[in-house]
Amino acid sequence: MKTTLGCIRRADEDFQLIDAGDRVAVGLSGGKDSLLLTLAMSLYRKVRHGDFDLCAIMLTMGKEKPDTGAIEALCRLEGIPLILQHTELYEILFEARKEENPCALCAKMRRGMLCDLCREKGFNKLALGHHREDALETLMMGLIFEGRLHTFHPKTWLSRSGVTVIRPMVYLPEKHVLHMKKVLHLPVLVNPCPANGHTKRQEMKELLASLSQTYPSIKDRMLAALRNDRQYGLWEKTQR
Repeated sequence: MKTTLGCIRRADEDFQLIDAGDRVAVGLSGGKDSLLLTLAMSLYRKVRHGDFDLCAIMLTMGKEKPDTGAIEALCRLEGIPLILQHTELYEILFEARKEENPCALCAKMRRGMLCDLCREKGFNKLALGHHREDALETLMMGLIFEGRLHTFHPKTWLSRSGVTVIRPMVYLPEKHVLHMKKVLHLPVLVNPCPANGHTKRQEMKELLASLSQTYPSIKDRMLAALRNDRQYGLWEKTQR
């Protein structure tokens, strides 16, 4: 976990993600990224001498409730409180609306539900498990499909909910997440989304992987551009 915690510490220092007294909820989807973030945040809290509260919020979707027993057991073992709630996202997106490209709407609805729960339970920050490649893929999607330079910020205050969204693993390479998944035997849930693996984001993932074969340092260079807030301003360090 040394690499994971090191990347979280660097992001925290660069963007002041966590303050003493914060109540942080981790959005736990059951995927490798959010599972690793949940465990890493628990360890990071110990490194920070326990100066913030931590909880996991899990919103499930699908025609049937998934078996979350292994994840619940892991949270109990680590002493992480878990709020578990099944949603009707699947029915809304694929049966009622029949969305062909549901990713953006699904992410928006899921984030809204998480923020509502944070506000209801008294958590002021929501930690999401986006890693380095997620940020770079979003940057490429904005450039190719929208004609703009844009990606999500490591720290974003949402005025409507009063919740601050943080992404502590934004510096962490996905290959390390995959490595830790094997090392820690993370109980990853199968993604029930019918669109999984057939999205524009997946196209960007494959394109970025292809470019990396030709230009091995491209991901590091792209991340450096995001961090160059003076020149490009995509990741300004003045976010609330």
